[in-house]
Amino acid sequence: MINTYTKKLKYKRKIVLVTNGEGQMSSEGIDEITKKIKADDIELVVLGVDFDDPEYGFKEENKDPVKAENEALLKDLVEDCDGVYGTLEHAVSELDIPRVKVVKGIPSFRGELRLGNPEEYSSALCIQVERYYRTYVAKPPTASSFVLRSDIATGQESAESSATAVADAASQEGETNILTAVRSARTYQVTDEAAPGGKIDVERDDLAKGYEYGRTAVHISEADENITKLETDAALEIIGFIQSDLYDRYMHMSTANIIIAQKTNDKAILALSSFIHALFELDCYAVARLVTKENKPPLIVLLAPSIEADYECLLEVQLPFAEDVRSYHFPPLDKVVTVSGKVVTEHRNLPNEDLLNAMSKYVDSMEIIDKDESGEPVDIVPLEDSFSPLLHRIDQAIRWRAIHPKDPIPPPSERLTKFAHPPEDIQSRAKKYLDRLITAADVKKVPPKVKGRKRDREAEKPLSGLDVDELLHREKRTKISPDNAIPEFKQTLASTENIEAVGDAVKQMSVIIENQIRHSLGDANYDRVIEGLGVMREELVGYEEPVFYNNFIRQLKDKILKEELGGDRRELWWLIKRSRVGLIDNKLSERSEVTEQEAREFLSSK
Repeated sequence: MINTYTKKLKYKRKIVLVTNGEGQMSSEGIDEITKKIKADDIELVVLGVDFDDPEYGFKEENKDPVKAENEALLKDLVEDCDGVYGTLEHAVSELDIPRVKVVKGIPSFRGELRLGNPEEYSSALCIQVERYYRTYVAKPPTASSFVLRSDIATGQESAESSATAVADAASQEGETNILTAVRSARTYQVTDEAAPGGKIDVERDDLAKGYEYGRTAVHISEADENITKLETDAALEIIGFIQSDLYDRYMHMSTANIIIAQKTNDKAILALSSFIHALFELDCYAVARLVTKENKPPLIVLLAPSIEADYECLLEVQLPFAEDVRSYHFPPLDKVVTVSGKVVTEHRNLPNEDLLNAMSKYVDSMEIIDKDESGEPVDIVPLEDSFSPLLHRIDQAIRWRAIHPKDPIPPPSERLTKFAHPPEDIQSRAKKYLDRLITAADVKKVPPKVKGRKRDREAEKPLSGLDVDELLHREKRTKISPDNAIPEFKQTLASTENIEAVGDAVKQMSVIIENQIRHSLGDANYDRVIEGLGVMREELVGYEEPVFYNNFIRQLKDKILKEELGGDRRELWWLIKRSRVGLIDNKLSERSEVTEQEAREFLSSK
């Protein structure tokens, strides 16, 4: 059966035999079986129920003589076939070990590695090379959308609420191919006041391509766009060299690739090997311009030599262009420079020697490398045992659901979750260093944020225990100043005792915001307006009085769109939509009568 299906093609041929070893077996013709398995390159795996396995540490006592004889026969067969032999218990214990899939490399570029221009100079260097991934992000399978086939659903009245339930019912009746993939259809509309509904459908071919420039759509014709395209030839062209100690590793912008010579080209293999050894001996890296396909945008890449016992290649990573580099200046971590230019090395924002020593000891105690009996370092978290939880958990869920359509998905394997937390012995070892660090850093617990109506609870006391308002003998504020609106609005709300006082504070803040809009020169006050709306919204959610804010934001939208606040202020409404300071819905505040859908429509409508 295997030979008929696979013929002479490159298949991985494998036979797995699961047996209890208690039946009658004969060794007649076993040599011919062994020759056939080895000739066809078939891997033989024998798993026996309660078979003796010294490597796993299992041995069955008082074994039946027939079973013992069969075990010996099967073990000899597996050893002659260079297969795998073991007890079934061992196989079951390894079921939760994720299987790492080794994929065949596909070249992402095939072409010339050039040094100089071969069209102008006969001495230019040209080497035929291929590019493969060195590291690549493994991604879980993506989900697809399916619906019940229309020919099955026609004439079938069912109370089921999902296509899955109908599909299950149909599958029980022997139906096959009951689902079909979802196909998307896209329509384009433009505004036309003369058309019914104010919009008309247009074909895609009638549309022009536009590019977003700020909030303006800029049209570029196809003829103009062709001028902007850079005509490039597929090649890997060396443009310079750099000493390895002058290169900063943080310049990497991609995962690593490898560059090797064309596999069947001995001349290219020898030439690339010479180039690799030259870079290695001079301790240099090469900087190159890579175009993987004709007329594709070029990339700037770094080529580093890699020489191993039986393998040579160039390691390649993408480098940034000048436009990709952002330079930011941060204050130094070991000193504080005052406004007058004085350098201070002891400051409340700087760690002292005790804190630095405590942190150093704590970090050392969290080291995940231990020592064995001979004193050699041993990695507690070996790289080959660390698997991607996302990848293998989704794969486990898919396989389980395919076999058990109704049962709940089991919890993830311990092999996937054991690296989610530090080992307990390391945590216990680091506990005393952590306590010392907490003491040295003077860490205090932040009180939890209290929910509920702010004016119905006592004011939160500061950690110092001092009531600043009481010390300064502050009076209850009734008038909010436009020059300091946000802090005074918060103070006024904090001192309110009834619903009328809250309404009065909101009314004052509303007048201030409208005046800021009305007297704004262009967009000068728009940021202040957005900040004020955000504070009002947050405070009234905390006081559980969303009605005040919702009424105000509705009136504000109406006035902006009717140009009653100093002219055309539609740009401000766009900023309000972007900042998401619209209506307070019932998900954000239980006392709101606005639904999530209504809140979305309020921002999207014009």
